[in-house]
Order: sequence, then structure tokens, then C-alpha cells
Amino acid sequence: MGVRRSSVAICAAALLGLSEVAWTFRVQHSFSDATRLTRTPSLRRPSLPEQQSTGPAASENAECTSRRGYAEEAARAAVGIAALSPLLPSFPSNAAKSWQGGLNAPSAAGSRVNKDADSLLRYGLPIQDKDVTALQVELEAVKGDIPVKRFDSAVNHLNKARVLIRDKEASLLKAIRPKSEDKAKELLASIGASVDPLIEAIREPASRGSPQEAAKLDKCLELQGGIADKMTALMALMVPENYKVPVPQEFASLPQLQGRAKVEMVVKKADGSKFDLEGRLYDEAKLVMVVDGWNAPVTAGNFVDLVSKGFYDSMKISRSDGFVVQTGKPDSGPEGYVPTGAKEPRRVPLEIFVKGDNAPMYGETTEEDGRGFAATTLPFQAYGALGMARSEFDNNSGSSQFFWLLFDSDLTPAGKNFMDGRYACFGYTVSGADFLRDIRVGDTIVSARVVEGIDKLQKTGKSESPSYAV
Repeated sequence: MGVRRSSVAICAAALLGLSEVAWTFRVQHSFSDATRLTRTPSLRRPSLPEQQSTGPAASENAECTSRRGYAEEAARAAVGIAALSPLLPSFPSNAAKSWQGGLNAPSAAGSRVNKDADSLLRYGLPIQDKDVTALQVELEAVKGDIPVKRFDSAVNHLNKARVLIRDKEASLLKAIRPKSEDKAKELLASIGASVDPLIEAIREPASRGSPQEAAKLDKCLELQGGIADKMTALMALMVPENYKVPVPQEFASLPQLQGRAKVEMVVKKADGSKFDLEGRLYDEAKLVMVVDGWNAPVTAGNFVDLVSKGFYDSMKISRSDGFVVQTGKPDSGPEGYVPTGAKEPRRVPLEIFVKGDNAPMYGETTEEDGRGFAATTLPFQAYGALGMARSEFDNNSGSSQFFWLLFDSDLTPAGKNFMDGRYACFGYTVSGADFLRDIRVGDTIVSARVVEGIDKLQKTGKSESPSYAV
């Protein structure tokens, strides 16, 4: 009921003509559990990931949104007062209605939300095949069953997957692009052959709570992960050869990523100390991100281009507040990337790909486009989701600053959060996301490299070679 009262209070303030609605969120953070939210009597909403135009002191300014922003939030809440319910989040302006249903849906709600970055990337592939989606659902459900020890359910899903592979093989292979059928057959056969070993591992006896059970769970998750990787490879073969996302001519001069790339970043502590993850110490944090040009070709292209130039090497973390970890602002000069010979930073437009559309839209939020409830192909619902920072009132002000969202289902409930459709999500952290909990302001990105997919980067205008060997 606390959420309902919060929303009613906002609406009441708007109806009374108040120009300010002050929200404060105290975000409590620990390494043993995800970021959690507590509300205090004097509440101000968490600051959004804006461009930072000054030095480290900007974090203080970034923690307050302008009066205009508060008034807009309150006004939008008042318009929707009739739809208020206990399930409505405290950010009603972008509350999405879309709910796919089921654990594996890319947009869901509550405890059933899909927070798996790899799964979200599979759902983001530009393919439409009901049989491969059905197979994906069964195989991914196993990953949800294993940690909570729903072993019978896991075996049931695996048996269903086995039947799908047997009965729908011809249909699955028909969706494969030309000249890739042999590889697809190998992958499909390998997935089928991997089912029995996983079922055997699931059925291995182990005392509840014992070290043997812990080892069993780890083994099962490892085997399931191997199957999921093969599933990803199979689905990628369904993307048409030379598939290209259309980009408006006005943005043709910007780098574009037509496909996906993998970026690896290494971060070290500013004071030389170690990263602490639940008591385990690490000299450095290694993050691996998949950058998705199929859903955000311009935003992803800009990012991969900057990584390939070495722009983020030695860059410091400028914000870490339990909501986002942000970087990309040079120590001096303009707040973004200035190409050689240019006087102003290179700007990238806001890029949002709405589910069901044929291409991304540019320069507008979904709310401004009249589709505030629309689901996006890359939702902000995984810990470590990548977003492009921008000025709150200038949609096309992105340049080099980006953020990792520290997703929390209470603060940013998937399908109902205030990030989807308002900021450009362009990928996910697929390895090392837990390190983000211990990354602080002043920590340094010692290296950033494109380890896969640099060939998918399409540059226009003056060609600049990467600053390192690819």
C-alpha cells in the first residue's frame, strides 16, 4: 500500500497546483544482496543518468532533478489517477502494460521478471519463429528451476525440449538462413544430446544443504549454460544473411554497428585495493558486455567506435550511487567525444526500438511518440544493462557518457520502469556484472577492447584505425 499512497500523494500535489514534488530515495546497498529500496518521510526520486558537464562535483548536482522535471512527473501522474492500483510503481509516466507472461518473457512483472542478460539478448534477435521460441522457453525455464531446487519441473521442461527437437526439427531447420543448414543440424543434434546428461545430473542424490548438493547445483547450471550457448548460436543462424537495420539518412554520418559485438573492460580500484565480492577478493574487475547493433545500431556503433579508438582507456568512473555506475566524461574539455578536426562533441540521437516496429525511432521518447506504454526490444531489466547518458531535456545530447544500470525490481520494475522508452539501452553485461556493486567513483577503466564483432562496425566519413590490434 506504500506505493499506492506515494502515487496518490503525487497526484494530489499536481491537482493542487504545486510546482514541486520532492522525492528522496535512500538506496541501501550491500554485497550480499541486490540493491534494495527504503522510503523515508521526505522523499526525492533517484537522479537519472544525465550527462555530467563538470568534474566529480557534478554528482551532487546530478542528485536533484529540476523543478520542471518534478512538475512534469506530477502532472502525468494526475492524468493517470483513475488507473492507480497497489501494483502501480512510483514512476507512472512510463508504466508499460505489456506483459508477455511466463518466466522467460522479455517483459514481465514482479517475481516472474526475466533478469537474464543472455535470455534478453536471445529475445532481442531479429527473428520470428514460434518453434524456436517454444524451445527457448523450455530450455531457459530449467535455469530458473535449478537454483530453487524444482528438480521435477526442470526434468519436465527438458523432456518437452527433447520432444520439440524431435517433432519440430524440419520446421526449425527451415528457418535457418541459406548455407548454414549443416551447422544448424550439428547444433540442434548437440542440444538434443546434452539433455540426458543434464537430467542425470539433476537426478543425482545429494543431502539437502550439503556441499554435495551445492556442487550438484553448480554442475547443473554449468550444463544448462552450455545448452543455452548452443541455443544462442542456433538462433543467430536464423538471422537473414546481410540483415541490416535501416537508419535515417540524417544519421548516416555516424558509426553504425550492424550486428553484435563483445566488449571487455578491466577496472581497477583508485587506491590500489581489491574488489570484494561476498568475501572473495579480486585485483581487478573484468566486465564483458554484448553490444547490440541489431536493436540500437547508432548508439552501439558510437560506443564500439569509441572503444576501438581507446577512448575509454584510463577513464575514471564518475558516478556510482547504487542506481547506476557511469563513466565516459573526459577529465577536461567538452563533456563528450570530439572527433579529430572537430570543435564540438559528436552527438548521437536518442534511439528506441519498440517491439513490433521494423526499425528504431530517433529523437523521441516513447511517451513523446504517444506510445508511453510500449515495450522495447532491449528492456532495462538486467543487472548491468548498458544505457546511453544524455541531458534530461535534450534527447539527442548523447556522446560518450554511458552507464550500467544496477537493476532492482523494486526501484525499476521491468515492464513498468521509467527507463524503458526514455533512455537508449544498447546491450547487457554478460559476465562480471557483480563487480559493479563494488565499483566506486574514481576507479579507473585500465583497458577496454572489442574482442568480437569489430567487423560489424561500419564507419562513414574519415576512416580512423583502432588504437590497438584487433
